[in-house]
Amino acid sequence: MNAPSDLSMKNDDVLRVELEVFRREHRDLDEAIAAMNQRATSDPLTLQRLKKRKLRLKDIIATLEDRLTPDIIA
Repeated sequence: MNAPSDLSMKNDDVLRVELEVFRREHRDLDEAIAAMNQRATSDPLTLQRLKKRKLRLKDIIATLEDRLTPDIIA
């Protein structure tokens, strides 16, 4: 799934659904990386790509969470 390019055009409900999808994918990648680390024959290139994808998802999740969190003026 691609990252939303223009968050201002999306409804908060849509953003929440996308956020949950990205969180689920992030968890799945975490489990896949852990499983690969347990195997002695895991491919280092594949492992590196999974870790990079996981980091990109983390950034997307942070962006969506910031968008959904209301600004509070102190």
